[in-house]
Formats: sequence, C-alpha cells, structure tokens
Amino acid sequence: MTSSSLLEILAEVERGALTPADAAERLKHLPFEDLGHTRVDHHRSLRTGLPEVIYAAGKTSQQTSDIFASMVADGVDVLATRVDAATAELVLAQHPDAKYNAIARTVALRQSSSAAMSRGNIAVVCAGTSDLSVAEEAAVTAEIFDARVTRLYDVGVAGMHRLLAVREELAEADAVIVCAGMEGALPSVVGGLVGVPVIAVPTSVGYGTSFAGVTALLGMLNSCSPNVTVVNIDNGFGAAYTAVLIARAAHPTS
Repeated sequence: MTSSSLLEILAEVERGALTPADAAERLKHLPFEDLGHTRVDHHRSLRTGLPEVIYAAGKTSQQTSDIFASMVADGVDVLATRVDAATAELVLAQHPDAKYNAIARTVALRQSSSAAMSRGNIAVVCAGTSDLSVAEEAAVTAEIFDARVTRLYDVGVAGMHRLLAVREELAEADAVIVCAGMEGALPSVVGGLVGVPVIAVPTSVGYGTSFAGVTALLGMLNSCSPNVTVVNIDNGFGAAYTAVLIARAAHPTS
C-alpha cells in the first residue's frame, strides 16, 4: 500500500464512489497480511516510502511465490533477491511481466505509475567481472526504486587507467556503490575521486587469505577516505537501499 493509493481510496470515499465498507475491505490487510508461513508488511511503504523486499534464500519456492503474489495484489513494486532458477520459474509462471536477472539472482515487477520518474543517479562500480553478481543485485535494487543507475564494471585497482577513464560518470552520481573482493582497495580510491557518499560492498571473491570477503571487509572498514561507509559481505541490496535514500534526499519530489 503506497501513500498515493491510500489517498486515492480516501478520495473515492469522499466523492461517494466507494462505500466505507468497501474501503475497509481494501484496507483489511493493513498493516500486514498473515500467509501462515509469513506476515507480509504491507504498511512499510507508508512508513518508509519503499516497500518490503523478499529475501528468497532459505525460503521454499512456494513460500516466495506466495509472498510475491501478496505484494503484487497490494499494488507496489515487487523485488525478490537471492532467487534460484526454480523459484524464478514458479514466480514468472504466475507473473509473466516480472523480470528475472540470473546474474543478480533477482525477480522484479514494476507496478508503480511513477516508474518513469528518476529519483537521482547512483553509480554502481565493481572491481572485476567476478563481482558482477553483487553489483547487479545493487543495480537492480536501485532501479526498481526509481533511481537512474550508471554501471561501471571491471575498473579495479590492478588497472587504474580503467577507473580514471570513468571519472566523469562518477562525478555525476549522487552516491556511489563500490563492490570489490580481494584486498578491497577500490572504495578508498573511488572515495578520493568523488565528493559524494561511497558505499563499499566487500565481496566473497579472492584466494585463500581473502577469507570469503573478510579481508576486503576489514580493509574497507579501515579506509582512509572519510566518505566511505561499509555494508556486509555481498550485501548489494543493502548498499542500494541506502544509496536510494541518499539519492531521494538529493532529489525530493515537488
């Protein structure tokens, strides 16, 4: 339930086009809908401006599909992350307009009428092709929440000329998400090139002493660039959610 859809229901009651009983029927699932296995938070859009997002890992395909359908019926833009191929197949069978990104492991369905309105620009940067899954999760998340996304991939510190070649694109962003594994040096370098928040995402990419992303995480937490903040390992979604809020603050609606 979005603010605009709630206001429309109230306006219909005021005009007499909708009875109070019918309005109550539409609103009966606020603040949440109990599906038995999940309580879907339909009130979140009203509280935060962004709908609940489905974390599919650990859920069965049917559970994810049930939650997806509940959110579709609520009229919000729907995003599921960490979706495997079998779950994606089931969701797409019921919602053929949804989009599955196999690299990002996301299924997204756009329903909002404001989808064409950009709310700021977010640059998503990754050090190498091995970081693409996390970077694409961030990019898809930002896009479903109406941000314009600039993808700048494979620009790691092993070839600094690649990063310097995209300085102009970086300068146009309201926030920059940087995904990197190995030693996790890239966010510090990017932080020294831009004057906006940099959200660092350590990825579980690297050889033995990378410790599945822990080395990159510690390196990013010790960044000397003061505009760098860090999310958890492989958490492209969390980085994008925060970046969207930053971009929206920079570009409020009239």
